[in-house]
Amino acid sequence: MGNTSMATHHLMNTYNRQPVTFVRGEGAFLWDTEGKRYLDAIMGVAVCGLGHAQPDIAEAICEQARTLIHTSNIYGIAWQEALADRLSAISGMDKVFFCNSGAEANEAAIKLARLHGHRKGLSDPHIVVMESSFHGRTMATLSATGNRKVQAGFEPLVSGFVRVPHGDVDTLRQVAATDRNIVAILVEPIQGEGGIRLPKMGYLEDVRKICDENGWLMMVDEVQTGIGRTGKWFGFQHCDVLPDVMSLAKGLGNGVPIGACLAAGAASELLGPGNHGSTFGGNPLMCRVAHTVLEVIERDGLLARADELGQRIQNGLRSRLHDVSGVIEVRGRGLMIGVQLDRACGALVGQALQKGLLINVTADSVIRLLPALVMSDEQTDMLIATLAELITAFLADGGHV
Repeated sequence: MGNTSMATHHLMNTYNRQPVTFVRGEGAFLWDTEGKRYLDAIMGVAVCGLGHAQPDIAEAICEQARTLIHTSNIYGIAWQEALADRLSAISGMDKVFFCNSGAEANEAAIKLARLHGHRKGLSDPHIVVMESSFHGRTMATLSATGNRKVQAGFEPLVSGFVRVPHGDVDTLRQVAATDRNIVAILVEPIQGEGGIRLPKMGYLEDVRKICDENGWLMMVDEVQTGIGRTGKWFGFQHCDVLPDVMSLAKGLGNGVPIGACLAAGAASELLGPGNHGSTFGGNPLMCRVAHTVLEVIERDGLLARADELGQRIQNGLRSRLHDVSGVIEVRGRGLMIGVQLDRACGALVGQALQKGLLINVTADSVIRLLPALVMSDEQTDMLIATLAELITAFLADGGHV
């Protein structure tokens, strides 16, 4: 196994890194410094949906880098306009603000909600957020996040967030009846960091109805669920709703940093010159790459492929693990899949690494899979077999390292 760089004493200790350094990728595979191959089932945490070293993406990067990387949002940017048009067409949204990350996209959504509230005459606007949610690590987005570990040590937090259980419509209605300062709801269609938590059918439709009844903005965080991950362009498209605001990042750039905040209807007219901005947001390089990502997904039929592969993985794992004591549930949608165990299982990440498989554990006891939309059937079956064997052995040993 390749060792991490010896120069890590110059890096801030912000990551609990695995003892491996990758030097090359191709499709669903990565190779480390010693030439060992790994099947990547996490893809940079839902970023590289088209796989590593995708030829169309590489060509777009090289050609645009030779042409024009960056100017400024002081001027027109043709690729930004083209990408905004394409995103609007596939989402049904009206306007787009480009930034560099999911946290920044959620910051833009939060600012939109507060501006909406102030326009309504509220001096202290509140946003409803969910327990176990994750929206980023900036001060506002970590305050919105429903994870105390993310917030600890960074108090005082940003005020103005009202927390409710994810998927609980009754509590939402109670809050609507008692808090007249609420202006928006921010919700993930599927909670990713929270443990691949899917709400019951009809939940987003109920959220939409409550927002309409109260004049709130319905804001969906699609940073992890968006860009084909769930088998549709966006997670909300599995339901009969259109949000007012949507945040995107991760898979939009296939590794090139880009985020976007989309808005529809009246919400799309809230921001004006001077209200928000980004130095790097939406520059020619990022936007051309993101435009290429969307083209490849459509050209290669990867939305349907994500749905097909997701069903194959879930069915395969259920078949192999149905009688294994300690496995609670295999769940997910498209290529956003979780395997819930009855105990903490972080040790499986290192054990899988030894076997040449890259996975992630979130919420302590959920194995999270976010593989590439371009995996072959053979690679998919390799993932199923390797992971099922690892889980079975881990549980048979009592869940020990």
